[in-house]
Amino acid sequence: MKRETEEFLRLWSRFFFALYLLLLIYLMFFAEEWGRSLLEGDYHYNLIPFREIRRYLRYRNQIGLWRVIWNLAGNVVGFMPFGALLPALRRKRMGFWKVVLMSFELTLFIEISQLVLRVGSCDVDDMILNVLGGAAGYGLYRLAVLWKETKVEKEKI
Repeated sequence: MKRETEEFLRLWSRFFFALYLLLLIYLMFFAEEWGRSLLEGDYHYNLIPFREIRRYLRYRNQIGLWRVIWNLAGNVVGFMPFGALLPALRRKRMGFWKVVLMSFELTLFIEISQLVLRVGSCDVDDMILNVLGGAAGYGLYRLAVLWKETKVEKEKI
């Protein structure tokens, strides 16, 4: 791919990454429709891995299937852009484990911030699902790179 095209794509990746981070900040800290208001009284948090995931699955009939899917899949899908866009920002290749680590770091920052600010809820299960989403996003990024490389090779023939 031409250098100008790569720079153009990197510039758009930066734009979408910044837009994504702004949306993420809004949803995690300010979206009242998602229960993101300052809490008074009791604050709920979960530090036991898979506790809330199991609870959602066990009580899916009472909670409603849509809410279960929205919570579980939403946490995964919500971090897929992070895993897909992060390596696209760099010229040098970024590996899978680096993206997983950075997904973990961002999620840890968000969850600790929610705990300290008492906004939303601090949940280790969110961390697990978010990191899984970052990893899945990286997988999509790698598939796109392989598709692009295959397309370029076919054009050479």
